[in-house]
Amino acid sequence: MKLKVVWLKVRDYVCYDLKEIAFPSSLPDPPHIKKRRKLTWKERYYVLKEASRLYAASWVRDIGPDLRPNDYKKNEESDEKSKGVNSSSKGKEPSTLEDLAVAARGGVETLKPALQRVYMTRASAYRDALKSFIQGYQEGIHQVMEKNKKEEDSKSQHERTSAKS
Repeated sequence: MKLKVVWLKVRDYVCYDLKEIAFPSSLPDPPHIKKRRKLTWKERYYVLKEASRLYAASWVRDIGPDLRPNDYKKNEESDEKSKGVNSSSKGKEPSTLEDLAVAARGGVETLKPALQRVYMTRASAYRDALKSFIQGYQEGIHQVMEKNKKEEDSKSQHERTSAKS
């Protein structure tokens, strides 16, 4: 009888406890979370195909419509609305993120000046914001001081007229 009890305990340990120790199960999802359906093999193939296409397009230096087709669709729609205006994507200045991405691909020599430009731009923006804040703060202090001065003058005039009566 003892052997059977020991065998059951060892079997339970190996089947349940050891499995939980080696491969712990995650916590269950909260009740408000709806589970997504599993993808079919066709959908999985499509996702893999699209992800690999985007990954391959990201290695090209010229980030074009292959990498961000939605952005180019928006540009084309805005161009169609403003038919008379000549606005081309070539005339635009690249964004900071695109500039850093190109510089990062070029190596440390090109990345360092790009990062310095970003830091200097942010520092100047911070300095300008700080100056405008200080100026506004000083104007607010002057307004409060003038208001207090006017109130004191009106009180002193009121006291003088009441003292004469």
